[in-house]
Amino acid sequence: MSKLNIGIILGSTRQGRVSPQVGEWVKSNADKRGDANYEIVDIADYKLPLLGEADATEQATAWNVKLASLDGFVFIVQEYNHSITGALKNALDYARDAWNNKAAGIVSYGSVGGARAAEHLRGILGELSVADVRIHPALSLFTDFENGSVFKPAELHLTNLNGMLDQVLAWSGALKTLR
Repeated sequence: MSKLNIGIILGSTRQGRVSPQVGEWVKSNADKRGDANYEIVDIADYKLPLLGEADATEQATAWNVKLASLDGFVFIVQEYNHSITGALKNALDYARDAWNNKAAGIVSYGSVGGARAAEHLRGILGELSVADVRIHPALSLFTDFENGSVFKPAELHLTNLNGMLDQVLAWSGALKTLR
């Protein structure tokens, strides 16, 4: 069986965001495992306008083609006002079938580890027929980021990251039989 393709979705598009640092940490540790093809998927690269406000046929097509090529996901989620970013919600809404019958893990960060954003994302993923896994690395803005801008994760997060990736791969492989 060929290796699964797992997209690491960066959930923020704002200037000065730290999600690329977190995504690179996930990818570098995931790549060391050698058990899947991991790639960073930056929603900012797709320039999706707000859903329904402009013709986005080209952007939406590119976004859906990318998602369809993936077997599972790891969402890098930051907490904004107790939820996910508007940009991530918009990107989720631009696809339907491309999400179905796939698995996802969540790596979140915020003042309380991004836990509330992760919980909101779980409800949305359920509606999109994405099976979210239980293990969830939750990073603190106070202890895992220097000056709120330089990502320096505690070593203990590697245990949860690897456990989450184990679950994402197991579920992604199982759900691939449904597609």
